[in-house]
Amino acid sequence: MKDHPHWQDKNGHDCCHQKTAPEAGQMERNPRLKKSERDSNTQDATYTCPMHPEVRQKGPGSCPLCGMALEPLEISLDDPADDSEYRDMKRRFSVSAALGVPLLVLSMTLHGSGWAKYFELALSTPIVIWGGYPFFQRFWQSLKNKSPNMFTLIGLGTGVAYLYSLIALFFPHFFPSSFRDPSTGEVGLYFEAAGVIIALVLFGQVLELKARGQTSAAIKSLLGLAPKIARRLKSDGTEEEVSISEIQVGDRLRVRPGEKIPVDGMVLSGESHIDESMVTGEPIPVTKGANDKVIGATINGTGSLIIRAEKVGKDTLLAQIVQLVSEAQRSRAPIQRLVDRVSLYFVPAVVLIAVIASLAWGLFGPEPRLAFAVVNAVAVLIIACPCALGLATPMSIMVATGRGAGMGVLFKDAEAIELMKKVNTLVVDKTGTLTVGKPVLVSVEPMEGVAEKELLQAAASLEAHSEHPLAAAIVAGSKERGVQSSDSDGFESITGKGAQARVGSQQVAIGNAALMESLNISIDRGVLLAEKMRSRGETAMFVSIDGKLSGILGVSDPIKESTIEAIKALKKLGIRIVMATGDHEATARVIARKIGVSDVISGVLPQKKTDLIKEYQAKGEIVAMAGDGINDAPALAQANVGIAMGTGTDVAMKSAGVTLVKGDLRGIVRAYELSQATIANIKQNLFFAFVYNALGVPVAAGVLYPFFGILLSPMFASAAMSLSSVSVIGNALRLRKVKFE
Repeated sequence: MKDHPHWQDKNGHDCCHQKTAPEAGQMERNPRLKKSERDSNTQDATYTCPMHPEVRQKGPGSCPLCGMALEPLEISLDDPADDSEYRDMKRRFSVSAALGVPLLVLSMTLHGSGWAKYFELALSTPIVIWGGYPFFQRFWQSLKNKSPNMFTLIGLGTGVAYLYSLIALFFPHFFPSSFRDPSTGEVGLYFEAAGVIIALVLFGQVLELKARGQTSAAIKSLLGLAPKIARRLKSDGTEEEVSISEIQVGDRLRVRPGEKIPVDGMVLSGESHIDESMVTGEPIPVTKGANDKVIGATINGTGSLIIRAEKVGKDTLLAQIVQLVSEAQRSRAPIQRLVDRVSLYFVPAVVLIAVIASLAWGLFGPEPRLAFAVVNAVAVLIIACPCALGLATPMSIMVATGRGAGMGVLFKDAEAIELMKKVNTLVVDKTGTLTVGKPVLVSVEPMEGVAEKELLQAAASLEAHSEHPLAAAIVAGSKERGVQSSDSDGFESITGKGAQARVGSQQVAIGNAALMESLNISIDRGVLLAEKMRSRGETAMFVSIDGKLSGILGVSDPIKESTIEAIKALKKLGIRIVMATGDHEATARVIARKIGVSDVISGVLPQKKTDLIKEYQAKGEIVAMAGDGINDAPALAQANVGIAMGTGTDVAMKSAGVTLVKGDLRGIVRAYELSQATIANIKQNLFFAFVYNALGVPVAAGVLYPFFGILLSPMFASAAMSLSSVSVIGNALRLRKVKFE
């Protein structure tokens, strides 16, 4: 890439090369591998930078842009190798601290005496050269890449202090009187400053790496949910234990009481209560029986089940959750652009301030002026390291996405988190969003001269080819009434209106009034019946046979138990709620009245939902759209924040910025509150980072010295810099404990 052509991985890919994210189902390494094999896998794994997710390379290392330790793109449950950077820094810190303590004591007691200065050199040299090697390596990389960062300042500060002291020790005659202490005539040495600064920065890195490691805990906990083996039923009815990776779609699996559901599937026989809390965040077990869907990694209760595998590997809901969380943690929030713009000029500005401070002390400071100039320049360089500034946003995003996953709320990216708190209008689809999404046939009204069985058989035979929830209700309702469907030809679905096909020798159509009108079929005889159905909250569908109205079917979709509670909570947050549905106005009004929604737009075709959202956006409103079907996908993509029901289609989930795993609207309340808490947390981090630098740099430069005689030692500057990074990470980790509705 033209920006950083020098940075390539061992496959020749540049630092901004976008590779396909790893399949979630492949994220767990084989625990039976030997350590050498695991280490080999680590070297082959792809690593990325949390602050610069466009940077990718094979194996661990540091980011060429900011110098931070790279993190694995794939999160593994295996401990070895993934924490190599942490263990290395911890080892360097332990040795540096062991040498740094006597170095500090020596400098405070016998500093500058004949033999003590050589002991200071002996103690500080291993710290600076070996302990600080990673920092100087990254310092050189930042210069080579022309990407100034925190290690540019650390390398400059400690390097100047150590080299200055080294020259002063062996060649003191090179220095004029302005570098010498007036009382002793000696040139000041700062071996202890260079050594202790390195030790403190190492300490900060150890704390930072440990804290950052906790941000992957959400993904690791999700990975840990997946069972390792399953019981597959053979054709002869016997069982065999197989690895999860061997299961294929269509396999029949037995799930005993207390075991985890191996993969996503459908119950063939048996009944039990399933604990889905680890995926949906809801603690109440769900009753499952024949034909019910089950989610992989959820826990079976006291009953025994036989299920058919429907989704395996990367297609399971758990794998998709892991994928979404991983991608969201690596995404960048719009607020990060402010940090990027500041960081672009920050390091050069700090170097300039250090030069100005050095000149000011050298020209106007007390004796030894030039020694003061060096010390204060080093203090400015060290205290201004922008690590806290760079960590402020990524750490909060990483923790928030993990927390959301634990509550059944999946954010597609950081932008969705930031935008969610700004939403003031929520457009909701009815079927599958406000309602259960499993309509039932409740009314059958044949026209005069048409038998009920004839009407149902024609309708069921046509709808047997449709995947629409209303069609499924008609087919199921017909079977319950003892009517079986027959073959049909030429099935045609007419979006937003209905469908038609040839059943036997008859041309059958079923749908709304708009469909009948387009087919030039009069519905005058059924208008009153349809109105009665709608007044009861039913969806009325006209059925025509050979061009004549033959009857009306009434289908009702029960309202979700949580819908009314969610609507009240959303209104309390000040969000305007608009129900947009393809249903007739009378039916829509009945549903809206039951759930407490006053803004209702009925008879909306799928393409009109997109236009509706555009209208609200044109008025300056921040719009969220909640839906679950394929027909909702365009509207979900158009909205500022698309919210998909996890119980809906994959297309809807891919089009949305937020997915509610359980399909419960109360998840929108949680998403909104988590967004508020996350952005507040980011602003706290940024405020602290900006204020820290705004106050720390002038103090380090010596602005307080003329008034209070206060100077900031480079060692204290280093401690403050390290603690600032740790405090930002600690504040971000607080999001794991925040309580939500």
